Amino acid sequence: MYGSRGAMLGSGGVSDGYEVGSKRQRMMESNPYFAVSSGMSSYQPYSYGGGFEPPPFPVVRLRGLPFNCTDIDIFKFFAGLDIVDVLLVNKNGRFSGEAFVLFAGSMQVEFALQRDRQNMGRRYVEVFRCKRQDYYHAVAAEVNYEGIYDNDFHGTPPPSRAKRFNDKDQMEYTEILKMRGLPFSVKKPEIVEFFGDFKIVEDRIHIACRPDGKATGEAYVEFASVEEAKRAMCKDKMTIGSRYVELFPSTPDEARRAESRSRQ
Repeated sequence: MYGSRGAMLGSGGVSDGYEVGSKRQRMMESNPYFAVSSGMSSYQPYSYGGGFEPPPFPVVRLRGLPFNCTDIDIFKFFAGLDIVDVLLVNKNGRFSGEAFVLFAGSMQVEFALQRDRQNMGRRYVEVFRCKRQDYYHAVAAEVNYEGIYDNDFHGTPPPSRAKRFNDKDQMEYTEILKMRGLPFSVKKPEIVEFFGDFKIVEDRIHIACRPDGKATGEAYVEFASVEEAKRAMCKDKMTIGSRYVELFPSTPDEARRAESRSRQ
């Protein structure tokens, strides 16, 4: 059976009762991808001798996960692959819909990337490469939050919660908002309905597409004013169909670039 918070997987299987989250510090101390000790000032990649370069760090990032997603759901999503760690990302005490998944090797990552845009329940999930340091920072944030570091730890502490999480209220706004996480089948009338309580410029709604015509799940919406765009941010993380939609301040230049890419 799966552990209560997660499980260490090997050869596509499950080690009963071994919980990833509670063992993460031990893994970081013993795994050659990490070198973390109480005497180090920061995370450092493992140093390979003999002139050999280490293989690419085998981690991916997931986005668009259901809010009720658990480690077990991610294990099932990547069934057959060797998962070392699953880290669900929380922001301001709530699950953000994102996660990091660490695999046993770089070849496993290649197989994992083939599952990009596949469904978990009724939601499609984005799977993409990310940097080693992104994963380190996420682990450090969780370890610090759970109080695992003891008083002898002299490393650089993770940034404060206020700095770790983007405060969209403090970002610079224009009349444009970017939508992310839209259903691939979304049409302009659905976006107009989503922002029904706000004044938008209906002929300035652009649903972004790839050069092959497939939707990216993003759109750009122009509002009647900067203030109206700010007010519309209250719709952030609300749903269209079965998908929650993220909103971000954007710019006319970014919207034009997305429109240009869609026409290529």
